[in-house]
Amino acid sequence: MRQLLARKDVRLLLAGQSLSMFGDWMMLIVLAIWMKTLTGSSSAAGLVFFVFALAGLVAPLGGLVVDRLPKRRLMIVTHVALAGVMCLLLFVHERGDVWLLYGVTALYGLGGDIFGAARSAMMKAMLPDELLADANGAFQSVREGLRLIAPLAGAGLYAAFGGPVVALVDAGTFLGSAATLVALRFREPPPAPKEQHFLRELSGGLTHIARTPVLRQLSIGVGAALLAIGFDETIIFAVNSQSLHRSPSFIGVLMSFQGVGSVVGGLTAAPLLKRFGDLRLAGIGVFVFGAADGFLLVPHLSAIAGAAAFAGLGLVWAVVAIATAYQRRSPTHLQGRVSAAANMLFSVPQTISIALGAALITVIDYRVEIVIMTAAVLLAATYLLTRRREVVEVRTALAA
Repeated sequence: MRQLLARKDVRLLLAGQSLSMFGDWMMLIVLAIWMKTLTGSSSAAGLVFFVFALAGLVAPLGGLVVDRLPKRRLMIVTHVALAGVMCLLLFVHERGDVWLLYGVTALYGLGGDIFGAARSAMMKAMLPDELLADANGAFQSVREGLRLIAPLAGAGLYAAFGGPVVALVDAGTFLGSAATLVALRFREPPPAPKEQHFLRELSGGLTHIARTPVLRQLSIGVGAALLAIGFDETIIFAVNSQSLHRSPSFIGVLMSFQGVGSVVGGLTAAPLLKRFGDLRLAGIGVFVFGAADGFLLVPHLSAIAGAAAFAGLGLVWAVVAIATAYQRRSPTHLQGRVSAAANMLFSVPQTISIALGAALITVIDYRVEIVIMTAAVLLAATYLLTRRREVVEVRTALAA
């Protein structure tokens, strides 16, 4: 980590991303709270996360754009555009305006997917392979650690001044991030060569994942877990109101507990990755997340806060393992498409599960959903942990 942070380019990128990630955590929870306040519906609030994830369906096209264009310039334009999109929320005032809130959320998700694919490709070009795990761990530590303050800040600003003020603050964080990228000196890798067949070029990321055993196994196992993990987006509102008997703004407090676990996860992910390998660490992370969610059944703040913390720990271990695996095992000219394809493979099951969870909570007890979710996630973790192919090779490569 010391070697990583000694690099000026990494420090500048991390500073700008910290600013924008603060805005992301603040705004995303406020969008859900805002929807809950306007409609009074936990299902409608959970669908905010569904709409946000829906953008992943067009991720392969965004990945092709990332591979074809200069990464830094694309990231700057994307964040400036998102600052403008946030200003549209100034026109949301009543229940009849929820369509605009959903529309902004969709654009938010699309812009984030494009930006994330470009950043992943930039990191691959900026850093040697041996520093990628540390870099992903550092970014996840900051990203998830901001849960300690950003959701609380967002919920507090929303309670005190309303959603439009939070939207303006978020727009400011996007502009600040764009400014740091303008100052960043980054030598762009050559763009991907144009192929004759557009569909073959568009599907290059998916093809690479399918042909690479570890990436294929990660996609299957994590994708299966996400078919149930999306239930969490709606369940947490029901747990908050029916089990803890708290106001919607208290969701920000629970997310802060998840941030505590996430900080620990980010700081420990790189050494664990070198010890266990990407496939095994992803399985461990998914298992910890699933086991933690089972404690949401306990109607006590300490149990639910602890569940949130351990869920954050497992989530970050899995995310760092997955991100590093896709970066290390993909060529430079495919980085954007592989990152976008992975996002689509994970967004589709997550989107389905968020929608299903929002529908189920209207007809069955939320505690039944928790049992279903926990069982499904633990089964997916078992699949990842029992994959034997290339485990030795993965551990050797990461330790090199």
